Amino acid sequence: MHFDGAGHSLDTAPDGWRERQAVLAYGSNACPSKITWLREELGLQGPVVVVRARSVGLAAVWASGLRVRDGQRPTTLVAMPGVVEWHAVWFATPEQIEVLDVCEARGSRHHLSRLHTGTITLEDGTELDDVCAYVGATDVRFPLLVDGVPVRVAEVPQCEAVGLEGSPGTSHGIEITLL
Repeated sequence: MHFDGAGHSLDTAPDGWRERQAVLAYGSNACPSKITWLREELGLQGPVVVVRARSVGLAAVWASGLRVRDGQRPTTLVAMPGVVEWHAVWFATPEQIEVLDVCEARGSRHHLSRLHTGTITLEDGTELDDVCAYVGATDVRFPLLVDGVPVRVAEVPQCEAVGLEGSPGTSHGIEITLL
């Protein structure tokens, strides 16, 4: 749990944290410094409960567009059968989701969506059946295709990703329900 600028054991997490909405965090949203940035820049409040999670059938890949804020290439999520990756799951309050909506430009660059593709399992073995994620909503947040294939974040570091050349994919390929 991230609170007061530091990480804490879930033993000290607020009551009811498991009733929060599970949101798959990949890329920078899994980074503690991003949580601090969200607090300082967008007013994120309260304890942020984050748990390490294994995803199967989903992959973090480089998006086709660059971020306006810093010129870097952000990550996006795609369906990728058989791929196993480790990410994080935020157990977010409705107020925290409102902050994430602003950060992720919900409705223009990303959609907050319930995932029906892949499986998400917490590090303790708990399989989650109601997980949401921010998925690309426009070509600049669809995957960058290099030689027709998305480029996984696990295979190319960000310092090289900014220089990749290719074309935007037309979809993330994930079965979703928009929220």
